[in-house]
Amino acid sequence: MAVTVAGVRLRNPVIAASGTFGYGVEFADILSLDRIGAFVTKGLSREPMQGNAAPRIIETAGGMINAIGLQNVGVEAFVRDKLPAVRAMENTVCIANVFGFTIDDCVAVIEALNDADGVAMYELNASCPNTKHGGMVFGTDPEALAELVARTKVIARRPLMVKLSPNVTDIALMARVAQEAGADAVSLVNTFVSLAIDVKTRRPRIANVTGGLSGPAIKPIAVRMVWEAAKALQIPVIGLGGIAKPEDAVEFLLAGATAVQVGTASYADPRAVEKIAKGLTKWCEGNGVARVAELTGGLRLQP
Repeated sequence: MAVTVAGVRLRNPVIAASGTFGYGVEFADILSLDRIGAFVTKGLSREPMQGNAAPRIIETAGGMINAIGLQNVGVEAFVRDKLPAVRAMENTVCIANVFGFTIDDCVAVIEALNDADGVAMYELNASCPNTKHGGMVFGTDPEALAELVARTKVIARRPLMVKLSPNVTDIALMARVAQEAGADAVSLVNTFVSLAIDVKTRRPRIANVTGGLSGPAIKPIAVRMVWEAAKALQIPVIGLGGIAKPEDAVEFLLAGATAVQVGTASYADPRAVEKIAKGLTKWCEGNGVARVAELTGGLRLQP
């Protein structure tokens, strides 16, 4: 069941996604962290952030919309207060999610993490607005994405995975931009910009007005985007978006993903990541798959 992503060995290809798994330590008493491939921390910023006003998360058909606002303790507090407990958990792979509203912010976060033990890889969130250039989201502008990846890659002492925005017309293009700028892997998809309205009050159901749609409703689109990106790249692709059962993970692998991330499902069942990892093992056993890596890119287009 082991796979390798940018030189980092995972015991299996099922990873807990950023924003749905805290800093990892919160789940240590709920599931066995040594039975999942890895976990990705909440997004880490240069300074602590309180996030958006409530309501900031709602259930919707086939998933949820959230506008948490990237609430986090900040990179310094993470290194000081959270990371020691992560290091103490044996056989656990920690991936640090990094974000900022300027490139300098992202560089500063990675520099702070570079000197800290216990992190195996960085996941760079390219879905943030570039406040220095009018608020254009890094991941929707090829030039901005290229500069972001190149500047962070040159100082990163660990592999750099870039989390791409799905709110683009050509995901393969953006994936190639990330690869050419130095990314060691890409993860996709992040959430889709969405809006829900309370028809009685005629007001948005989220205080932030819009939020990010995730969950099973987005899975077919996410699988398609992973397929398009994987065809265009030579670096590993990590797929996510609506995975709720082992067969969902298999779809992403067949589309070209090396590994997958499970996010929204953890809200419904905090043990979802472990259950999906265990179920994927059973699926492989029951379908004659000797090595899970054999599934990657196995989509058959011809009968």
